[in-house]
Amino acid sequence: MKMNNKGKIRALIVDDEVPARDIIRHYLRKHPGVEVAGEFADGFSGLKGIHKLKPDLVFLDVQMPKLTGLEMLEVCDKLPAIIFITAYDQYAVKAFEHNAVDYLLKPFTQERFDAAVEKAIHQVNAREGKEEQIRNLVNNAGEQENTLERFVVRTSSGIQIVPLTEVKYLEAVDDYVKIHTQKARHMKKMTMAYLEKRLDPEEFIRVHRSYIVPVGEISRFEKYGKESYRVFLHGGESLPMSMSGLERLKTVLGL
Repeated sequence: MKMNNKGKIRALIVDDEVPARDIIRHYLRKHPGVEVAGEFADGFSGLKGIHKLKPDLVFLDVQMPKLTGLEMLEVCDKLPAIIFITAYDQYAVKAFEHNAVDYLLKPFTQERFDAAVEKAIHQVNAREGKEEQIRNLVNNAGEQENTLERFVVRTSSGIQIVPLTEVKYLEAVDDYVKIHTQKARHMKKMTMAYLEKRLDPEEFIRVHRSYIVPVGEISRFEKYGKESYRVFLHGGESLPMSMSGLERLKTVLGL
């Protein structure tokens, strides 16, 4: 991370609530070593701001419309120091504590704010990045939330939201998952085990160690060899299906 020529730490504020951004600016008056390089009201513009301005520190609201703070970090290549801000999410707070990443629980006092900022300043000055902890936090907080409803992916033209209703099937590719839709394919760094925890087991079946398929996309399945099967999708795709995948599918279909 690089500070500006004056030696100040460059910070961004990403929060959809104007009063929240105002209070952060107000509290920062006690910290002349930190300057606000920009503020953003949603995750999309905040993500662009991080890429363009390359801040040392970001005050990031967890709950925002369109793109949440955690979704924003999923597609952020290089993470600055982050002070998370949350209003009520008890599960996210547990994830913050588990990963030793600082957070502010709204409404927060000047004293609590000062402690978080001093900790962040030390982290930036000592070049003690916590990118791994933040990545872990994104995963851990996600697992505590309700079932997954969409994917946020990076494309050549920017950030795209992929609703689960557009997914034809999911394929494991090394440390990534390839999201197959009717129109495109997207790579996202995550595991099949993580997806199994977040997807509704009544709607998505892991038919094979490398494939998860929406039940509604399945047209039929057939035996293929002595102890294996293949599942056929409405689009004509044919995927391998293990015996355990067959049992899971039969259970959901009531067969």
